[in-house]
Amino acid sequence: MNNATSNEPAPLPGELAARLRAVVGTLVRSARTVDRLASVPAAVLGLLDTGGPMTTADLAAARGVRHQTMAATVRELTDAGFLAVHPDPDDARRKVLTLTGEGKETLDADRRQRVGVLTDALEETLDEEDRRALAHALDLIERISGSIRGGRSFAGEREFNTGSW
Repeated sequence: MNNATSNEPAPLPGELAARLRAVVGTLVRSARTVDRLASVPAAVLGLLDTGGPMTTADLAAARGVRHQTMAATVRELTDAGFLAVHPDPDDARRKVLTLTGEGKETLDADRRQRVGVLTDALEETLDEEDRRALAHALDLIERISGSIRGGRSFAGEREFNTGSW
């Protein structure tokens, strides 16, 4: 049950921000324990899934890492059968990366598993009133995210380090 009352003073924004960051981080890490993919490869596959075909340089810029670092990750994902490499139709010197069917399925399987873990936890720990409160809190978190982004989409910009959820 929700134990906040209207008689309590509202927490300060800085206190809420620190707690929100910590709680969301713990939630994300906890749900990822069932993932087949490690967080960096999952983030790269997530970028390609949401952003479409990209070059290694595009991926490195989106993740904020050196080209050589991304090239090693791309090589591992290609060797695993998760990425396909094609010549860029506009510049044959460049290579464009796309998800393979196996890469997409692996990414989707990890996402489904995370949703399953979260579903189980919600069913075990929250009653109907708590689920309504959580739904409202998620609306608020979306508003906060929108404010941080300034209404912009993250597509084509630096993505979150944990990859696409």
